Amino acid sequence: MNKVISAKNAPAAVGPYSHAMQAGNTVYTSGQLGLDPVSGALPEGVEAQATQALKNLVAVLEEAGMSLADVVKTTVFLADINDFAKINAIYADFFKDSAPARSCVQVAALPKAALFEIEAIAVK
Repeated sequence: MNKVISAKNAPAAVGPYSHAMQAGNTVYTSGQLGLDPVSGALPEGVEAQATQALKNLVAVLEEAGMSLADVVKTTVFLADINDFAKINAIYADFFKDSAPARSCVQVAALPKAALFEIEAIAVK
């Protein structure tokens, strides 16, 4: 049976979707932007947005009883692929022990004119 995950410590969804869905022992997260969970605002710059988006991802995973250690795959969406090196440094700070498989792509645009978005698959 599938279970909707709605994290109280993450920003509200910007559309008709859940923060994540749990199917058995696997959690599939929706894309997380760098929105501040209290104000709903995006911080300035890709580094600040990436840091906040990863914190939001942690909040969603924690609501599901998981952590970054359970993540097996991420997909990163960038407004500008030239930010790849900056993002790698921040990403490495969050995934210290064993980095999951990852795809990283440049997209034409992200919701709210964001510069960074991340989604994940986690397995317990």
